[in-house]
Amino acid sequence: MNDERTVVGLDIGTNLIKVAVGKYDYDGKLEIIATSSRKSAGLKNGVIVNIEEAKDAIKAAIEEVEQSAGMLVSSVIVAVGGSLIQSQNAKGIVPIKPNPKSNNSVVTQEDIDKVIGTTIAINSPADREKIHVIPQNYLVDGVSIGTQSPINRLGFKLEVEVHIVTGSKTVIQNMKSCISRADYFLDAVMLKTLAQTQSVCHDDELELGSILIDLGADTTDVMVLLHGAPVSTASIPVGGNLVTSDISIVTGIPMAAAETIKLESGCCWLPIIGKDDEDVILPGVGGRDPELLARSQLCQIIQARMEQIFTLVREEIKKNTSDSITQLSGNIILTGGGAMMEGVVELAQAKFRTSAVRIGIPESLGGKEEDYRRPDFATAIGLVQANKLIPKSNGKHSSGSGKRGKNKDNIFKRLRETFF
Repeated sequence: MNDERTVVGLDIGTNLIKVAVGKYDYDGKLEIIATSSRKSAGLKNGVIVNIEEAKDAIKAAIEEVEQSAGMLVSSVIVAVGGSLIQSQNAKGIVPIKPNPKSNNSVVTQEDIDKVIGTTIAINSPADREKIHVIPQNYLVDGVSIGTQSPINRLGFKLEVEVHIVTGSKTVIQNMKSCISRADYFLDAVMLKTLAQTQSVCHDDELELGSILIDLGADTTDVMVLLHGAPVSTASIPVGGNLVTSDISIVTGIPMAAAETIKLESGCCWLPIIGKDDEDVILPGVGGRDPELLARSQLCQIIQARMEQIFTLVREEIKKNTSDSITQLSGNIILTGGGAMMEGVVELAQAKFRTSAVRIGIPESLGGKEEDYRRPDFATAIGLVQANKLIPKSNGKHSSGSGKRGKNKDNIFKRLRETFF
């Protein structure tokens, strides 16, 4: 195992693998001591399809961070997302067990475990593996008390509304096997958008109702939060790689060259370019001379696909949150590599018809901030920050938690007994 105060977050993306190493001091203060970002392999749509290729890429990324941190890594917390994820809301109800001494019916931890257990038993398909069961609301004798603990409340009936996140058993087993073959111990598995709420969301955003959109390479993952708990989670099978493919097809250049041009000159909101248009050099192919493409034309290619992605996100949110979407008054928070593209905020503002859009950037946690204070590191940093509040495969917890908001604490504390 790692040093008890050291935590390693591993974000295995389709294009890139991000690793973050954090260390808690004895007062619980967290410092990011090293990060790495390496080319990924063996994944498609966020799912491992070639264990050997993925294993080698993971090992290379972790070995790089080991050199930077001056330590050996033995265990990791891993994020999951993409097409393997499904979610649903469910309800459970149990009678409150009377206290034999006082003859009163008082809610105990046993009652809470039992009522949450009923939601799991009803909603457990044979081919799915539970990742999270997160309480959204407790009710005692029909009276809602929100997400606060109902322990010691008098009553006869305890109800709970939960958000259940599951993954394909086969896909999760492949991930476990991949980590094991790379010679690392799997501390815990966590939904990537849930980890991101820890690193980029503020308390008021969680309470008022916000939408977190992770713009990945092959998938776009979405989480809607309200009153400090997830309302829905979803994954849409489109992402930045489709933007690259569009550039490649329209301009007739290889995918690798299209990816470079997207990263260096890409923009997805045409009004930003305006009159200050400039040319982008397209590399020659097969003896063909290099050509020039106006940046405004490149923007038109990119913007069309990004508009489609945001449209699909809107449709998915409306489908899954029809009863609560009108209550959302927080922010739309953009994370992932796609959130680094120029014009993405302006485009999201236009598509969602709101000015309440921002880029999700992890807070300052020491170390080389320029290496991780970026939206594409939101997952890896969030895994490290969430460490104190999530159970591990071996049942242990780290010694410190760092500083975090009350609502974010509540989300993760509710995972203690229900975490995969």
